[in-house]
Amino acid sequence: MDFLTDFPSLGRVTLLTFKKTIDGAFREFNRAYGEYIEAFFDPLLWCLKWIDWIFVHMPWPLFFILAAGLAWLGSRSIAIVIGTIVSFALMGMFGMWKETMETVAIVSVSTALCIGLGIPLGIWMARSDRVQGIVTPVLDIMQTVPSFVYLIPIIMLLGIGKVPALIAVFIYAVPPVVRLTNLGIRLVDSEVLEAADSFGASYKQRLWGVQVPLALPNIFAGINQTIMMALAMVVIAAMIGAPGLGRIVLKAVQNQYLASGMMAGLAIVALAIIFDRVSQAYGKRLQKHREGGHGV
Repeated sequence: MDFLTDFPSLGRVTLLTFKKTIDGAFREFNRAYGEYIEAFFDPLLWCLKWIDWIFVHMPWPLFFILAAGLAWLGSRSIAIVIGTIVSFALMGMFGMWKETMETVAIVSVSTALCIGLGIPLGIWMARSDRVQGIVTPVLDIMQTVPSFVYLIPIIMLLGIGKVPALIAVFIYAVPPVVRLTNLGIRLVDSEVLEAADSFGASYKQRLWGVQVPLALPNIFAGINQTIMMALAMVVIAAMIGAPGLGRIVLKAVQNQYLASGMMAGLAIVALAIIFDRVSQAYGKRLQKHREGGHGV
């Protein structure tokens, strides 16, 4: 039996009133502050357009050199460098170069935004149990609520475009870097902190000279997961205006273009593998460096 059928006076009327109140309040809020919210995000839109323009109009030989250099600096592996160059070359050969650059741009901006806000928040959580108690449920909600649910208020406030897509990617991708930053700092050995205190280290010196460096492997693991989740979100973000490979996949689904959709999907997988291998290799190098330093 339906619960609302058994309690019509209490259930249906109350529920309808509650829904109308929420909808009306949100509409009034949007009318009153919608323009100010859009203006607040204008710098982010400008930054995204600027970076997108750079990647799209960058000569492909220059991008290859840049990508190979970053892959080498991160991994120090010839195999990963060659794999990176071959992957991007294949994306260009299959006519997806512009969309690939757009995807790299939005993933780069969203990852930078997640790092810029997520790492300080993770450090704050590590320093305060009260902050951790407040932020942890919020992160749980961000990770468990289906993305289509929080797309509704974002679209109602900002409409269809790049900024709403970027915000959706941020909400989906930021929790790992926050959680693992918090975890990494909390896992620093208390004996190391006592040694820092015995040498007269201040609060800032202990945080930035001891805790954060020792937590870097965990922090980079969080960055790695954030990049993976940002890439996983590009197809859904394409539904609200995100450019790139996700838009090709979306068009393929709508028009039943199997080959086009499969190629764009494989290109997203290739990007994920590149970012994953480079960031993981860099994290492992950091871990070995720290272990070697402790061994000395």
